[in-house]
Amino acid sequence: MTTMTIRELAGQAGCTPDTVRYYERLGLLPAPPRSPGGHRRYDARDRQRLLLVRRSRRLGLSLAAIRELLALADDTAEPCAAVRALTLRHLDGVQRRIAELRRSEARLKRLAEACEAGAGPGCPVLDALGAETLPERRS
Repeated sequence: MTTMTIRELAGQAGCTPDTVRYYERLGLLPAPPRSPGGHRRYDARDRQRLLLVRRSRRLGLSLAAIRELLALADDTAEPCAAVRALTLRHLDGVQRRIAELRRSEARLKRLAEACEAGAGPGCPVLDALGAETLPERRS
């Protein structure tokens, strides 16, 4: 089986060697065997696992969810149903965040429309934000 250095593995996964070491410290990647000179040696399975971790992170999965995915991949003969359930849970959270962002977008549009770009004293945006979230100013 062909092996690679940490730098080669990181390059193939689009990250840095420090990222690989970080995932090892977290237990997401197993400690690799070492060469006689003490250098880490990785194989295709390590590359596949690192890619799974990196892509999962890009999708916004938490470290706990990634651990769960990895455990399913490692310990379950037929992980698909459990992986699907985890994916659907994450999708639900993403959809909730998108809905909240859309509400924020609508609020910000209304605030921007209320502001006439410097016409007159004061600022309707600051007034609205202050009324909702900031303590009143004391004179």
